[in-house]
Amino acid sequence: MQEEIAVIMVIWVCAMGCWLLCVIPTLIGWWKINVKAGKPGWACLIPIYNVVVLIEIAEKPMWWIAMLFVPIANFVFIIMIWMAVAERFGKSEGFGLGLAFLGVIFIPILGFGSAQYSPSRPPEQFRQYGAPGHGGWPQ
Repeated sequence: MQEEIAVIMVIWVCAMGCWLLCVIPTLIGWWKINVKAGKPGWACLIPIYNVVVLIEIAEKPMWWIAMLFVPIANFVFIIMIWMAVAERFGKSEGFGLGLAFLGVIFIPILGFGSAQYSPSRPPEQFRQYGAPGHGGWPQ
């Protein structure tokens, strides 16, 4: 009986160690992503608010939060959010898919890497005149 308990405890300790090896770097990476984007780092620790901040970083509309509560649609929207985050940091669509599907690996890469946050720029056709609110429309 005691041997069984000892084996269970060893398995539990190993499982918790593996879990911590995944969660801690991911949380620290997400914290650093928030800081790079000018948001509070601690926001990654607060459920639901962390998604609000992520949507702000991705520059997507806030009604997308509601879509995260809709079965099946939530998978599509979280992928699009992470792809937009990757775009804001100058990364490829493939990197965005990595953030969505392999966040344990890609979130720390983005957080600890040299990528810098850059908010969206006005569309190309407005750059020569200045975007609305940034120099005005052509006269």
